[in-house]
Amino acid sequence: MKNKTSRRQFLGITSTLLTGSMIASHESFGIPNFINNLGKSGSTIKGVRLGVITYSFRDLPDQSAEATLDYIRQCGISNIELMGGPAESFAGAPKNPVDFRTMLPIWRKRQQKEELTEEEKKTLADVEAKNKVYREEIAAWRQKAPMSKFEEFGKMYKKADIDIYAFKPDAFGMQNSDADIDYGLRASKALGASHITLEHPSNDAHTLKLGKAAEKYGIKVGYHGHEQQTPTFWDTALAQSTANSLNLDLGHFVAGGNANPLDFIKLKHDRIMSMHMKDRKTKTNGGDNLPWGTADTPLADALRLMRDNKYTFPATIELEYKVPDGSSPIEEVKKCLEFCKTALG
Repeated sequence: MKNKTSRRQFLGITSTLLTGSMIASHESFGIPNFINNLGKSGSTIKGVRLGVITYSFRDLPDQSAEATLDYIRQCGISNIELMGGPAESFAGAPKNPVDFRTMLPIWRKRQQKEELTEEEKKTLADVEAKNKVYREEIAAWRQKAPMSKFEEFGKMYKKADIDIYAFKPDAFGMQNSDADIDYGLRASKALGASHITLEHPSNDAHTLKLGKAAEKYGIKVGYHGHEQQTPTFWDTALAQSTANSLNLDLGHFVAGGNANPLDFIKLKHDRIMSMHMKDRKTKTNGGDNLPWGTADTPLADALRLMRDNKYTFPATIELEYKVPDGSSPIEEVKKCLEFCKTALG
């Protein structure tokens, strides 16, 4: 069975929901007393930095800063790409009144081109209306968002031996203002991230704007791609600014019909800031997103390539295949991490 709700759809349709009603207040969760005593979990193996994008925990009920930290530690991960929700809610962002998790069945149904009922269409329209209002609220909040809270967030994670190498808030899209972009870069810097990530906008003017803005803060911009990735997909952005770089997705690259993905990594390794890892079948095989080791993406070979060539960009676990009955996102991320450790010997 294909897991049709990709992170691109999740972000495109629900980008403003990440700080929504499903996010619990950090005061209500409370910082676990044991966190400071957990010690390093150490997910850098044979020089390869293994990380996880916190999007992998999207189906878990508590998306607060502290709960997300607990999920990461349970997985044994010490490097992360952080979605915007946990950090922005910690910093006091307004909550979206919509619980995006209740919308997932409708979005999956629409993505599979199944006809929606009148009630489902009405629900979608209601969500869009609420999101329009919410976008205005969060844009206003971002103008006065306290960077000290992002610094506090970063220190809390650092104290728990978690390195935030990338930040992905909903602040860098074509719909965002220059003020949003500036806010996102300042927040990333405050968190201690080396780069931001976003879906490639397929707009040369926008990648130029983002690259030049990022240069001012000493931050890199990692552009993510899906099946539209090709060996020349990033070339214009890379030529525009030294800050522009790749957030390569190896699984999507394979599913997009591209041959020789390892050769591409070798070619672009010095401009890759981080690489998403998932196991997808090739385009001719249907492109399914499956548990690691059961599809066509050369994950193990890519990890060994990174090890042998001493590439320093992180390999980011992104859980997108369907979580089996009886399991959980945390257990599946653990399996992915073990796959990586085994591959690296």
